[in-house]
Amino acid sequence: NYSDPETEGEIFNSLVQYFDDNLVRKVKAMPLVEETSLLEDSSVTLPVVIIGNGPSGICLSYMLSGYRPYLSSEAIHPNTILHSKLEEARHLSIVDQDLEYLSEGLEGRSSNPVAVLFDTLLHPDADFGYDYPSILHWKLEQHHYIPHLVLGKGPPGGAWHNMEGSMLTISFGNWMELPGLKFKDWVSSKRRNLKGDRVMPEEIARYYKHYVKVMGLQKNFRENTYITSVSRLYREQDESDDQDRDISTEHLQIEKSKFVKRNWEIRGYQQIADGSPVPFCLFAENVALATGTLDSPAHLEVEGEDFPFVFHSVPEFGAAIGKGKFRGKVDPVLIVGSGLTAADAVLCAYNSNIPVIHVFRRRLYPEYHKVYHMMCTQSYSTDSNLLSDYTSFPEHHVLSFMSDMKCVLQSVSGLKKIFKLSAAVVLIGSHPNLSFLKEQGCYLGHNSSQPITCKSNPVEIDAYTYECVKEANLFALGPLVGDNFVRFLKGGALGVTRCLTIRQKKKQHLFVERGGGDGIA
Repeated sequence: NYSDPETEGEIFNSLVQYFDDNLVRKVKAMPLVEETSLLEDSSVTLPVVIIGNGPSGICLSYMLSGYRPYLSSEAIHPNTILHSKLEEARHLSIVDQDLEYLSEGLEGRSSNPVAVLFDTLLHPDADFGYDYPSILHWKLEQHHYIPHLVLGKGPPGGAWHNMEGSMLTISFGNWMELPGLKFKDWVSSKRRNLKGDRVMPEEIARYYKHYVKVMGLQKNFRENTYITSVSRLYREQDESDDQDRDISTEHLQIEKSKFVKRNWEIRGYQQIADGSPVPFCLFAENVALATGTLDSPAHLEVEGEDFPFVFHSVPEFGAAIGKGKFRGKVDPVLIVGSGLTAADAVLCAYNSNIPVIHVFRRRLYPEYHKVYHMMCTQSYSTDSNLLSDYTSFPEHHVLSFMSDMKCVLQSVSGLKKIFKLSAAVVLIGSHPNLSFLKEQGCYLGHNSSQPITCKSNPVEIDAYTYECVKEANLFALGPLVGDNFVRFLKGGALGVTRCLTIRQKKKQHLFVERGGGDGIA
């Protein structure tokens, strides 16, 4: 539903660039580019479907919608070599420049070079403690719009909405924000009294939801969608009826030369207002995985971990506190882990006057200042006892849990300790749920025999396009490729957008050569 006929025409022309001339008659009736909350089956192949509507998916949608970053007119990057490279093509957007050339020689806290590049453009020298403004400015160039859909289980913002009610405050600086809307400006407009630079996770979730609206991206987003299958379709090269069909593996191996990889089929269901599921089936030329990794909590895989007093999420733990299960108890709660959620659980227990034993494998726990202060001052030693509200056990791990609510800890030196608990909360990370892919997506990782994890086995991608090495036309970004921080996942959106833009131009050129453009535009 577009009131502006020029916008409608631009979107239609963008679609035409992608589709063969025998599909053009279907494009105008395509239901998926209309601003409607319900998905519908479509015989038209979408250029891109993004699975996941957290910061990764939002940022990719922003750039696919035609927003382009340019070097600001008076900007000077503190890295003189990088700045001179940027000056060489100042008239071009960063999307249209050689990302490998620009990334060369840069170092940062991501293993993905484009993530490091984009971060240093948006937050110059941030790792050195500086708060320099971005050297980029953004332009909306609607002719670069690539039609796409973003599918998510909840509202835009992804897993940030699951942290509602969290007691953890986060130092936002400018690292949580997405391009074009300063988080600090947004949050100060929502609060009369902005004390310090710390915010609640639910404020970040609301920022991401607002971002989609204010940037005009809503038409690309579908909520309450659950993906059950993403499978590759094949097409016979001499087929003329424009119908895709599944080909058995055996048949494919026998006559592989007769087929070419073409499209993806995405199946799933969407929950409507009354809670009932409505199935859908979509076709896409490219699929981008932006699911994050918070679907399935990781387990220690130790004896007794399935006892009912062992939790694996902060909401579970919080619910137990709310029911008064720890009221009057003096035995401590064991919290295992060294990430954000573990910090949240520590603060949750601490604020509820529940004594905490905190176990983590690292020597130091640097995450957040309040927990960090407690850890520095109250770590366990052989001379101390568990009289304080908080005791940390650096460089320890859990050996087992016992049915009488005891646990056995072991230090790096091999020394074992046994403690009586009120409960245990294991928060050692999580794994993505890629059950909709063949082999649960394991084949996409660096080690195809292991599940995909953010740290030890991310999806193996081309360093500059973010296309999966083992599957053409399938892209991955964000935590799935090791970029667990919002400041770095934006680089994935840049890499994917550049790759798809180049392919769109090639396809448009081919389309014109074949004479498909006559009389259409």
